[in-house]
Amino acid sequence: MRVLVIGSGAREHALVTALSRDSAVTGIYCAPGNTGISRLAKTYPVDASSGDEVVALARKVEADLVVIGPEVPLVLGVADAVRSAGIACFGPSAAAARIEGSKAFAKDVMSAAGVRTAHSEIVDNPANLDAALDRFGPTWVVKDDGLAAGKGVVVTADRLVARDHAAELLERGHPVLLESFLDGPEVSLFVLVDGETVVPLLPAQDHKRVGDGDTGPNTGGMGAYTPLPWLPESVVTAIVDDVVRPVATEMVARGCPFSGLLYAGLAIGAEGPAVVEFNCRFGDPETQAVLALLDSPIGELLHATATGTLDSVAPPQWHEGAAVVVVLAAENYPGRPRTGDVISGAELDGVLHAGTDQRADGAVVSAGGRVLSVVGVGADLDGARTDAYDKLGAIKLPGGHYRTDIGLAAVEDRIKI
Repeated sequence: MRVLVIGSGAREHALVTALSRDSAVTGIYCAPGNTGISRLAKTYPVDASSGDEVVALARKVEADLVVIGPEVPLVLGVADAVRSAGIACFGPSAAAARIEGSKAFAKDVMSAAGVRTAHSEIVDNPANLDAALDRFGPTWVVKDDGLAAGKGVVVTADRLVARDHAAELLERGHPVLLESFLDGPEVSLFVLVDGETVVPLLPAQDHKRVGDGDTGPNTGGMGAYTPLPWLPESVVTAIVDDVVRPVATEMVARGCPFSGLLYAGLAIGAEGPAVVEFNCRFGDPETQAVLALLDSPIGELLHATATGTLDSVAPPQWHEGAAVVVVLAAENYPGRPRTGDVISGAELDGVLHAGTDQRADGAVVSAGGRVLSVVGVGADLDGARTDAYDKLGAIKLPGGHYRTDIGLAAVEDRIKI
C-alpha cells in the first residue's frame, strides 16, 4: 500500500513514523512535510489546502490511500476532492468536518444526540456582548466559533479579560461562542469512525497552557501523555457509548456521516463526562504519544476506516507501558515566535519535527512556534517522563522553552474524578 500524508507538523511526523513500521506500507509520501519527515518519506511542496494539487500529487505517486492531518484542508473539502477522484481518503467530508469548523454546528449535533456539554450562546453583534457576558461567569469561557488552531479560547475569572477577547474576535468579524465552565480533569479520546462503526484508541491528556502548573495563555498544546492511570475503563466505555456513538449516529441521520478520526475533548466532572469540543482529525500533541504505543499496523486501520470496512478489522493492540510527549517551543511562543535559531540534537529517536527548516549548509533551524515534539516511552508514566526529559536535555535551541510538569500530576496521584 502506498500512502500520501497531507500536513507538515509533528502530528504528521508521528503518522509517517507509524506508517514506516507497517510492513504492508510500501511507499510513504508527504506534502508538504518537514525536515524530519523527509528522512522517512518523499516530500513535495504542495498546497495542502488545494484539492486539485493534492489529487494531482496522489495520482503522481499512485497513492492507494491519502491521510489528511490538519483541520483546514478537511474543512475546505480536500477529502471530498480526493474521494471524487476515486482514491481512498482518511478524513471526513467538508460537511462532516463542520463538527470542528463550526462550534455552533457541533452544539446543535450534540443537542440532537442528547450529549452532555456546556451551556452556550453565540454572539455575533458587539451590541449584544455585555448582556450575554452577564449571563455567564464567575468563570468565563470565550471561544472563536471557527478554527483557531487551539489558541482562540480564553478561560478566565476576569470579566474584563473575557470581554476584551470577545471584542477582539468580533472586531475581526468572527462570531463568539460563550460557554459555561466545565469543571473536572480533561480527557482527549481519539476514535476511528466509519459511519456508525466506532473504534476508540487510547485516552490521553493534553496540557494546553504554556507554563508549568497550567499557567499562562492557551497554546496549541505543550505536551500530553497516555494512558491515564486515574481514568477507569468504565469511563472510557461511557464516553464511547454516551458521546461518540450518539454523535456518529446523528451525523449519519443528517446525511453527513463521519469518516476518519473523531477527537472528543471532554471534562470528567462529578456528573460524568461532558464534551468541551470535537475535532475532526488527530490532535496534536496527543497523537505523538498515542501512536508511540500502537502495536497494530496503522495502515490497515486507516485504510479500513477510509473504505468503510472498519467493522471487519481487529481492534487495535497496544504496547505495555506509557508514553509522554513534551513540546519544545521557540522563544516568545505563543506570541510571535523567534525563528532561524540553529537546533542541535534534533536527530534523536523519538524527536518529531514541527516548526523546523533546513538551511543550505544542512543545519536544522527553528521555523515556527512549536518546534519539536519529544516523545518518551517507559514501563510506566514516571519512566516515560524520565525518557522524554532526558532527550530534551540533549537538545539545544537558543531561547527554547518547555513545560517540566507534563504528566506529573498523574504520577503524583493528584488527579481525582
